This record gives sequence, C-alpha cells and structure tokens, in this order.
Amino acid sequence: MSKDGWHETKIRVRYKDTDRLGVVYYGNYLTFFEVGRAEFMRDLGFPYSKLESEGYTLVVTEASAKYHGNVGYDALVTVRTSVTQLKPVRVRFDYQVVSDGGRLLVSGHTVHACMDSNMKPTRIPAPVRKVIEQNLKP
Repeated sequence: MSKDGWHETKIRVRYKDTDRLGVVYYGNYLTFFEVGRAEFMRDLGFPYSKLESEGYTLVVTEASAKYHGNVGYDALVTVRTSVTQLKPVRVRFDYQVVSDGGRLLVSGHTVHACMDSNMKPTRIPAPVRKVIEQNLKP
C-alpha cells in the first residue's frame, strides 16, 4: 500500500486483451479492476478465497469506467486501487489504470455488497471491516 492510499498492481497487456485496432478492448479494463481489487484484498490479508471459505462473497452492484487513453499489446500498466467508501453492507473501490509512463488510461469504480452463503445481504465481517477502515483513502 502506498502512502497516498492507493494499492498498485502491475499487469502486462496480453494479445488476447486487445481488439482489432490493436488496443486494449474497453471491457477488459473491468477485468483489470478485478485483478487490482483481488490483489488489494490479498495484501490486506483477506483474499477472496478466505472470504468465501468463511461463507461470504462480495458481489458487484455497480460498475463505472471513464476512458482517457489506451495502450496496446505488451504494454505494462499499473492498476491503482483504493477503498473510498465503507458502509455496513457495501464497499466502494476506486481505480486508476495508468501507463508505464504514468499517463491515466482509465478511471472508475465498483460497488460491492457483502452476501452470506445463502446469497442474502449481510454486514461486512468485523475483521474485514477493521482492516479496510485502516486503509480507507483519505
């Protein structure tokens, strides 16, 4: 976790991530968000596998992306992930995907609801809540 509240994950653009124009297909940025979010949670000590083994899952209830630029095959990008809102049942992750040179490519967010093993909304477990609160972006 960086001092400014952002977690960073590096991703190398694969050929399969690009479209006929040779740039990253717009929908794949949501996958990049997912990779960044999963690594963020892993670094907090709560990988999704641990949450699921304890009977919880975080389901996407909202997703948004704004496109500022693009890159192509074999480019190295950094997915910056932060938590900007934490409610009893929901959590909001914000993202910035930047090029190796620091150029903003995509910004966006996802909102997730915590569900129990019966797929009923439930409060985010206290240990997860505590570690997220400690890492909320200022």
